[in-house]
Amino acid sequence: MKKVLIVIALFMAVLAVNAQVINTTDSTRTVVKVADLQKAITVNIAKDYVGYTIKEATSVTANNIVTFEVVVVKGTATEVLVYDKKGIFVKKLPPVPKK
Repeated sequence: MKKVLIVIALFMAVLAVNAQVINTTDSTRTVVKVADLQKAITVNIAKDYVGYTIKEATSVTANNIVTFEVVVVKGTATEVLVYDKKGIFVKKLPPVPKK
């Protein structure tokens, strides 16, 4: 019986420690005018996403790292592209499932 109580106490201690983990990610999102985007970003979109138009752009600052999320559309297709602060393509975000 003592072993069972000890195991339960250890299990509860682990749960308590895991529950105290704090998310320190602090991010700020700011809308950016399409005309204010860096030339490198617009050139990359024109070259790699022919026929797409820029719908909106957002500057994201998280952990002192600045990135730009640019939403491009072509018909019903929508892509979210991420660029670093120098305008270099980083990645394409996965599509958000529609509810």
